[in-house]
Amino acid sequence: MKGKEDIRPISYIKANAAEVLDQVNESRRPVYVTQNGEARAVLLDTESYERLKNAVGLLKLLTQGEEDIAKGQFLSQEEFFSSMDRELGISAMQNTVENHE
Repeated sequence: MKGKEDIRPISYIKANAAEVLDQVNESRRPVYVTQNGEARAVLLDTESYERLKNAVGLLKLLTQGEEDIAKGQFLSQEEFFSSMDRELGISAMQNTVENHE
């Protein structure tokens, strides 16, 4: 839930940048920056930003995978592993032996 300290006007950010950055990094909560009473930007700590980017990347991959399945553009598990074995030069027999060790 956004608290009063999580919403700041741009003038406050300008005057108290170091304090706001400390708040964002310590609390791991975003700060919403307003200008003329409207939300204009969000400040995030770098760790939260990287996690958000990774999550969006995974969601994109899932969406792409779902689209491929809907179009029938996929391989069976056996077809996939056979093609990987061919690309990597691994014989099917060698792969089977390693899986049972």
